[in-house]
Amino acid sequence: MSGDTIFKQDGITIAGGNGRGNQLNQLNFPWSVHVDDNNQIIYIAESENHRVVEWKYGAKSGQVVAGGNGGGTRMDQLYRPAYVTVDQINDCLIISDYGNRRVVRWSRQNNTNQEIIISDIDCLGLTLDNNGNLYVCDYKKNEGQSRSAVNGRALTNYGVKDFMRFISFQETDFTIKIHKTDLY
Repeated sequence: MSGDTIFKQDGITIAGGNGRGNQLNQLNFPWSVHVDDNNQIIYIAESENHRVVEWKYGAKSGQVVAGGNGGGTRMDQLYRPAYVTVDQINDCLIISDYGNRRVVRWSRQNNTNQEIIISDIDCLGLTLDNNGNLYVCDYKKNEGQSRSAVNGRALTNYGVKDFMRFISFQETDFTIKIHKTDLY
């Protein structure tokens, strides 16, 4: 897809759409979305609700899968999560817990196996490659880091502009939509 691609504006609502709020059919500053094609689920990092919610295909509301216990520093809390991705190999979520300056691993099987995998980081972007290696951006240090899937050790640091291109969007009606792929 080229950088000049423009999507039609007739998308369908797949999450939220019920105004700003903290109910499970509402969103409050959704910061990022991860699509899990294998399970037909989207994960949404909601900054102001201090949680990550999953929305299954066709659902009218989401389910809290990380955080949701108010904003804070405890291991069962998030504080302004910014990005979420799925680690299929270990069946967990990797979350940029931006307000707590950490990246955490959160089990998809239960809410009791959280682990800080990177601390002291201002992470505003993360992704995994096919081998399970984690790539994160630290916007204050203007660098990206890669971490081994095997032992978590740092592999390489990169300049942010050479490391990852960000796609950002603003939601004014607290709705996430899927847009048709035909272009105009």
